[in-house]
Amino acid sequence: MTECFDCDNCKESLYGRKYIQMDNGPYCIPCYDAHFANTCDECKELIGHDCRELYYEDRHYHEHCFRCFRCDRSLADEPFTCQGEELLCNDCYCSEFSSKCIACEKTVMPGSRKLEYNGQTWHEHCFICSSCQQPIGSRSFIPDKKDYYCVPCYESKFAPRCTRCKKTLTKGGVTYRDEPWHKECFVCTGCKTPLAGQQFTSQDDDPYCVKCFGNLYAKKCSACTKPITGFGGGKYVSFEDRHWHHNCFNCARCNTSLVGKGFIPDNDEILCRDCSSDL
Repeated sequence: MTECFDCDNCKESLYGRKYIQMDNGPYCIPCYDAHFANTCDECKELIGHDCRELYYEDRHYHEHCFRCFRCDRSLADEPFTCQGEELLCNDCYCSEFSSKCIACEKTVMPGSRKLEYNGQTWHEHCFICSSCQQPIGSRSFIPDKKDYYCVPCYESKFAPRCTRCKKTLTKGGVTYRDEPWHKECFVCTGCKTPLAGQQFTSQDDDPYCVKCFGNLYAKKCSACTKPITGFGGGKYVSFEDRHWHHNCFNCARCNTSLVGKGFIPDNDEILCRDCSSDL
């Protein structure tokens, strides 16, 4: 006696017919599709046994229904992104949601290296120095209006240069006669002592420390022979071709200060009236 070979659902004979074998028995094609086929999330129709089925996040699709929501391109063999409930190909996603490079105006693809500054975006290779045209990458840069410079180019192009050594001043420095100097370059013309933060004066536009200026150019006190520089509010008295510090302008006999008083010259000496009357 021949063993029966029937559909496990409708019990019709499967001899000479296509069928699908399941764990619990064979099924004819109509019964298989009715009981086991998934419903396409897009067209809401059954996905038959002879259709290529695509599956994504608990949703099933016919191959021809798995398409980009915007451009209708098939996503069966393409990379795609899900935005909300919409499936989008990479091109549509980037066009809609990705930023554009301010330099080349092309889309900055997700995952690609980029630089963002002041609300704008660049491809890493598009963010270049406006002077040397080399990519700035992760190096420091300086914006200038609509241009961007690497630090060496900015310093070469815009930074002030020291009057003495002609190299750029990147920080600090001093100004003398409206010209910039490195602190270490601004020194006394005579002894080369740094003058930054110190009292100094000039002779023929050259800076000098107080000591060098006094030794080289200042008048000498006829009493103590030290330079009369006038620094610190110092005052002096002149008579003919001689000069005295205020505190040195005293009677040669009694040492009384003669500042603002009458005096009598006696050869190289100066005397008060009382001492001169004793002569």
